[in-house]
Amino acid sequence: MLNRLRVLTERAYRRHLHREIEDVPTHVAIIQDGNRRYARERGDNAPDGHRAGAATTERVLDWCADLGVAELTLYAFSTENFERPDEELEPLFDLLETKLRDFADADRVHEQGVRVRAIGDVDRLPERVRDAVDYAERRTADNDRFTLNVALAYGGRTELLDAATAIARDVDAGDLDPTDVDVETVEERLYDRPVRDVDLIVRTGGDERTSNFLPWHANGNEAAVYFCAPYWPEFSEVEFLRAIRTYQSREESWRQARAERAVALVRAVAEVEIAEAHAVAGRLRDRLPLDADALAAALPGDDEDAVEDRSEDGSPPETATENAGQTPTGERDAEPESAD
Repeated sequence: MLNRLRVLTERAYRRHLHREIEDVPTHVAIIQDGNRRYARERGDNAPDGHRAGAATTERVLDWCADLGVAELTLYAFSTENFERPDEELEPLFDLLETKLRDFADADRVHEQGVRVRAIGDVDRLPERVRDAVDYAERRTADNDRFTLNVALAYGGRTELLDAATAIARDVDAGDLDPTDVDVETVEERLYDRPVRDVDLIVRTGGDERTSNFLPWHANGNEAAVYFCAPYWPEFSEVEFLRAIRTYQSREESWRQARAERAVALVRAVAEVEIAEAHAVAGRLRDRLPLDADALAAALPGDDEDAVEDRSEDGSPPETATENAGQTPTGERDAEPESAD
């Protein structure tokens, strides 16, 4: 009875979250942390946790499709993961190979138009995994409705260092002018880069760090970040919707801040221009035979009260310029380290 009540409550809450969400991120990146701890707490081996996490990955793809997310990047294997013992790495490589091939052949993948891409130093992976990557990318190359980036042998610092090294090499060879180095120059030398900047990073497993993940595309874009306690195999749709809601709240806050700054800027510009216009009008009164009322009516933003408030030389009261240029400010936080 209690279990059924819990299920009904969760279902109702899930519907509530769906109704609240109006603004969906285009690109979500997930650090799938906690697979090994999930297995350990159940007396299982690490590969069992990774297999349970793979099932969660498939569910997340469906949730993204339901909401309209266009791109998903999964931190499947970091460069730091190579330091794990062989008895853990080999089953993980087997799982990656199997899942990549199964996913590439799944009917629903092609029905949903999912394109699979690997990002990272893929050449460091065993040949069987590299072959599976090639197979998945070829089989899904013509799909164009959803992009799934699988980060394999990925390290954000290494990615940026490799890009910087490539640029320095081109400059030294005379193939690139240092003055031509810009954002596009860097992006061209990153790993097969995501199509879009990251809007939201999600990390499971309780750690509050971004683990060197997509520093150019996420931190550089000041992506929203959502940390949650459940291990990756336990990650639920409710948690996913909460993450989306976090992104939405962040965007609403920033839209409001941008609107307030824009209004303040327009007011500041208008006040300065009106002040200049009235100064000119004051000088014209003394030099030209103009009707004072006609001149006042021609000034921008004038009304009877404003005319009465002007000083004899036609300038606005001091308070009109004291506030000019004052705009509200705000700062966006970026949150910084490897997936479990």
